[in-house]
Amino acid sequence: KPISSSTSLTAVILVYSIGYGHTVPLSDGGKAFCIIYSVIGIPFTLLFLTAVVQRIIIYVTRRPVLYFHIRWGFSKQIVAIIHAVILGFVTVSCFFFIPAVIFSVLEDDWNFLESFYFCFISLSTIGLGDYVPGEGYNQKFRELYKIGITCYLLLGLIAMLVVLETFCELHELKKFRKMFYVKKDKEEDQVHIVEHDQLSFSSISDQAASMKEDQKVNEPFVTPQPLVNCDGCINN
Repeated sequence: KPISSSTSLTAVILVYSIGYGHTVPLSDGGKAFCIIYSVIGIPFTLLFLTAVVQRIIIYVTRRPVLYFHIRWGFSKQIVAIIHAVILGFVTVSCFFFIPAVIFSVLEDDWNFLESFYFCFISLSTIGLGDYVPGEGYNQKFRELYKIGITCYLLLGLIAMLVVLETFCELHELKKFRKMFYVKKDKEEDQVHIVEHDQLSFSSISDQAASMKEDQKVNEPFVTPQPLVNCDGCINN
């Protein structure tokens, strides 16, 4: 079967773990290929998204917060909170409200709520599949429409991950996350520290002794120390 925009959209939906379920493999070979493709594609997609988000967040979050903190002298925590709220508002506007208006216009039987519902279900990777755009036979420019949806899903997921990472770096959320960390016993920690220090000191002393022995072996032109006999004579 020739590759169409619907097939490429299905591949993107599969590796992004959205899973609408409107297009599924029917043959045994197709199901086996789907398993292999998912096992390989999903980890690489997660690595790709992580790498992209880590690079974007430097220019979108960290540098602007640091700039306002150093340039204008504002508190870093306050700047980070305001920046996170503004970034979240811009992301919701650009990837939820505006696309919902566009979908409600392009899809004949969708209203604004249904379009917004589709955007939320898609970008949250829930993917129920009850609303899938571009499935109507009378859809104009269907191939281009599917490609646009694919780009929207890719950019929307990256934007969502950037916003989540920005909120996770807030100082208040870091304190909240510490409440769920498993606390270790202090006595056990001290025992581990002492054992680690003892191992470190012993390894350092052993290494110093071996270095001295190697130095003696590697210096053949050093005059050996004279041996003194019981009569006080010096024997070279």
